[in-house]
Amino acid sequence: MSKESSPGFAIWLTGLPSSGKTTVAQALARLLAERSISVQLLDSDELRKKLTPNPSYSREERDWFYEVIVFLAGLLTDNGINVLIAATAPRRAYREAARCRIRRFAEAYMACSPEVCRSRDPKGLWRGAEEGKIAALPGLGLPYEPPESPEVLVDTARLSVEEAAKEILHQLRKRGFFAG
Repeated sequence: MSKESSPGFAIWLTGLPSSGKTTVAQALARLLAERSISVQLLDSDELRKKLTPNPSYSREERDWFYEVIVFLAGLLTDNGINVLIAATAPRRAYREAARCRIRRFAEAYMACSPEVCRSRDPKGLWRGAEEGKIAALPGLGLPYEPPESPEVLVDTARLSVEEAAKEILHQLRKRGFFAG
């Protein structure tokens, strides 16, 4: 990190597949931009297309993939770039690695029941898992470990996308995470 720049922050939006991580992260990025706070969105779906175009979703591949996300987020924040991470990260250890690596880190849990996630399912993941086409979907066939003490908990089944993004912004400002 250069002497002129201060470290950026990282906010990891986590939750079950179809809980609203990417959509809320995009809305949060817009809210932050309105406050002249720029961010880089690291979306796991987009990263996976480039890093593992034919994913196996094996334990080893998941471990590697989330290690890369933590590395990228750490590199960006070290250079003063703020980061939003939209990624399920089913194991707490993935998110804890980011917390240990990134000085200004917050976890935002997109709390949403599997039933609501199934009803949204824009990519057909839940249906695919129920039909046996996807063996390791977090929340169905693969455990999802919710955060034990997230900085922000957002009920995405109850709140609109905009309300959820505003709640993250409000809670993190209240905690002194950033001004603006």
